[in-house]
Amino acid sequence: MYDINQFINENKERFLEELFGLIRIPSISAEKEHYNDMYSAANYWKQLLLKGGVDKADVFDTDGNPVTFAEKIVDPSLPTILVYAHMDVMPVDPVANWNTNPFEPVIIDGKIWARGADDDKGQSFIHLKAFEYMVKTNTLPCNVKFIIEGEEEIGSPNLGKFCTEHKEMLKADVILVSDTTMISANQPAVTSGLRGLTYWDVEVTGPNHDLHSGLFGGAVANPINVLCQMIEKCTNPDKSIAIPGFLDDVAIVSPQEREMLNKRPFDIEDYKKSIGVEELTGEESFSTIEHTGIRPSFDVCGIWGGYTGEGTKTVLPSVAHAKISCRLVPNQDHKKISSLLEKYFLSIAPPSVKVKVQYLHGGNPYVCPVDHPAYIAAEKALFDIYNVKPIPVRSGGSIPIITSFEEILGIKSILMGFGLESDAIHSPNENFPLENLFNGIRTVPGFYRYFTEMTINK
Repeated sequence: MYDINQFINENKERFLEELFGLIRIPSISAEKEHYNDMYSAANYWKQLLLKGGVDKADVFDTDGNPVTFAEKIVDPSLPTILVYAHMDVMPVDPVANWNTNPFEPVIIDGKIWARGADDDKGQSFIHLKAFEYMVKTNTLPCNVKFIIEGEEEIGSPNLGKFCTEHKEMLKADVILVSDTTMISANQPAVTSGLRGLTYWDVEVTGPNHDLHSGLFGGAVANPINVLCQMIEKCTNPDKSIAIPGFLDDVAIVSPQEREMLNKRPFDIEDYKKSIGVEELTGEESFSTIEHTGIRPSFDVCGIWGGYTGEGTKTVLPSVAHAKISCRLVPNQDHKKISSLLEKYFLSIAPPSVKVKVQYLHGGNPYVCPVDHPAYIAAEKALFDIYNVKPIPVRSGGSIPIITSFEEILGIKSILMGFGLESDAIHSPNENFPLENLFNGIRTVPGFYRYFTEMTINK
């Protein structure tokens, strides 16, 4: 029997060469000058999938960046797994903080260092090679489809429309995703929930031009001061969100599930040390794990206005800006929350300024029940490789398209990630351990086998 360990050992160098070729493409969706690079990545994926054994693969245009779709139909009567991944990556700024060239992958200390090494080129590559192994050994137990998009890092603005237009093509029994993390290198996890997201640009305008802060300060409202005061009013003294109606739909998590969530290995002192803080914050009566898993959040992601150059300039600015995001939890709707924040900001704005709130993008929260066949299949597959039962995790992050998949395609997604928090995704010096890459390849065929068995025998 040609087992998967032999497959990995014999092809390791080829795998890395193929993955590095993908990583070298600077497919940054947030920067328009990389539009052509998105097509390079989409076509590169097409060729990888065809070499891996799919029946067909195509690159589709959207109103934004392309989508690569591929499939292998073993038998129409068998279950179908739809693998979702994304080919786009985050910008690399600040480049000076990288220890290596972000688009020239290198292996140091058993890790691949590069932008996209983990998120999501490395993790998506796991599925390609697991699929290739199953095809090569004639052990593929079901049908497989791949959808790889180019806009996940900017909120997947065009993938919902693509899914609506291609519902029949994307028809499947479950969506399999690797774009999340494990708890540690030896403790796997299955992400059973994702927080939703809303994101706004807020503009506060005072006088019609910048003023001398000595001649006008104290008599004319400073838009930056006003904006800060308005932001302060968005949270209560107990750190809960004060926007009227914001918490009305928040799902109440049972004491039993809260207890299970808090069994996750977590050292609060190591957590503080790793990010260089002396004290944590969050709503009273909730733990740190619960703050980022089952409770919503309100954060200012950026704020600016006035003079920020070298030296001094005594100016009372005309305009102030802020980027604000909220993470949402089950039962909250991102469109409703967006409306509530805009209404609240306008209501608390003093007459001395004008306020403009622009909604940028968002998505709803997602939950996969732990008794779903896909969750159980992931649990069994991970146990086979790690010999440890994976822990269900409510992730603090968001993948907005996951909820759209359920709404448009009527399919549940299972998030079986192989990244680590130390992989520094979205930051300089992103990395991905080779051990996680190869263990992921070992794990995925088990998921296919267990999910197919449970689906056929249900």
